[in-house]
Amino acid sequence: MSSVCPNPPAGAPRVTGAYLETLLETAAARGVGIDALAQAAGLAPGALSPLPDALPARDYIALLDAGAQLADDPHFGLHVGERVRPGTYSVYGMVLLACRNFGEAFELTQRYEQLAHDLGQSQMTLDGDAACYGWSSYWPCASRHLAESVFAGIRSFGSWLAGRELAPRAVRFAHHSDADPAEYARVLGVAPLFGAGANVAVLDAALLAMPVPNADPALYPLLRQHAERLLAERGREGGLSAQVHGAVLRRLAPGLVHAPVPDPVRLATIAADLGLTPRTLQRKLAEAGSSYQQVLDGARYALARDYLCRPRLALADIAFLLGFQEQSAFTHAFREWSGMNPGAWREQQKLA
Repeated sequence: MSSVCPNPPAGAPRVTGAYLETLLETAAARGVGIDALAQAAGLAPGALSPLPDALPARDYIALLDAGAQLADDPHFGLHVGERVRPGTYSVYGMVLLACRNFGEAFELTQRYEQLAHDLGQSQMTLDGDAACYGWSSYWPCASRHLAESVFAGIRSFGSWLAGRELAPRAVRFAHHSDADPAEYARVLGVAPLFGAGANVAVLDAALLAMPVPNADPALYPLLRQHAERLLAERGREGGLSAQVHGAVLRRLAPGLVHAPVPDPVRLATIAADLGLTPRTLQRKLAEAGSSYQQVLDGARYALARDYLCRPRLALADIAFLLGFQEQSAFTHAFREWSGMNPGAWREQQKLA
């Protein structure tokens, strides 16, 4: 079973009970009971029954791996995503049902995705007649089942929304897999390419203008207002430090496309992402007993330890992913954070 690396994004990352439910249903359909699943994932007895309102994201990822192992299902993540329905995404799923077209639905997915889970970040970019949907995990050490469940879920929900089967032009995954290509093609609509630089589904750009059948525009303002209120509540619960931490992670997350900037995690860049001036952000963090550098270091340290769990990533690659100009700068910073060089830390984890 794949291990889940420590140090997730700040602010108690979680998945909602509605998002968890498809995983439990998939396991049950393959003869895996809730108690056995919880035990295999290292959860306390009764953690999954009754269905919790929310579950730590780390536990959800462990359940994906446990389900795949107990069910002996190499496509477990795909099969979880295949069961996605509007209610899986809770409030933001209802918002998408009221959108005028698919372009608006994808735009709001980027904004409200966190209302369903803290597993990663979506991004949509245009390239000629192609629309590229990218999804970058906040959990670099999670198994392939996580990304595969997300992409299968997007296709299932999109097809449900359209009232017909929608298939992408292409799907590319950053991970590798030797599981049955035919099953990938059945669930995703196309056989994916593995070992790519990012997780991406390529769609016809014309799809974005396609109206959402049976959308109810009258409900749209009310649903968006409710979603915005929940988003604000999440921000208050996490506090400004958690918001800054999340903004840094989004800027550093591989596979996401932003307007090019010389340094993606400069104070001014992150402040702009949060709708604040640099001076205001510094002041508010100081009032909370923190500083931008402390939050930035914490986010980089968490990501660094996740990346060091991946043997194929060279130290120079990790330095680049964390926004350092030189590997030596990363090495110096990691020594300050942990008391040892990153190479030594990586070797220590192999012995643990």
